[in-house]
Amino acid sequence: MVRSALHTTPAARTGPDDETHPASSALAAALAAEHAAVYGYGVVGGRVGEERRREAREAYDAHRARRDQLVRAIRAAGGEPPPALAGYALPFDVVDAATARRLAAEIEDRIAGAYADLVRATEGRRRREAAAALREAAVRATRWRGGGVAFPGLAERGGSQNR
Repeated sequence: MVRSALHTTPAARTGPDDETHPASSALAAALAAEHAAVYGYGVVGGRVGEERRREAREAYDAHRARRDQLVRAIRAAGGEPPPALAGYALPFDVVDAATARRLAAEIEDRIAGAYADLVRATEGRRRREAAAALREAAVRATRWRGGGVAFPGLAERGGSQNR
């Protein structure tokens, strides 16, 4: 996974007046995170081991569905969805089932962060959908990690910014 793919806004136009609409930037960031998650789960599925492969496949499918939903939302807002990158650098070497589980938990933590930003930037139905995606990511991260965190999606942001 590319760390920057989850923390930068893609250059593609995501909606009217992107600079003045935080929701457009948050949608693009969530889509970039989903693109990276789909890639990352391809790696996880190849290394996780037979006993958790079905869980990896279900997560992969869930991220593909969320990705497609975000593409539709950006287009409906008059924007052009940012494409997936050709490849993503993983944050560490994935050499066995244990590191595959660790990668899956990190993917979900990063996805939760992107959806926390989308919750903050939106309202109504889109906020409810983002909150549901955040919750699903937190549950998957807990399953992969074997334990939860106090504030899913906010851990990375706690020390760096007051929002």
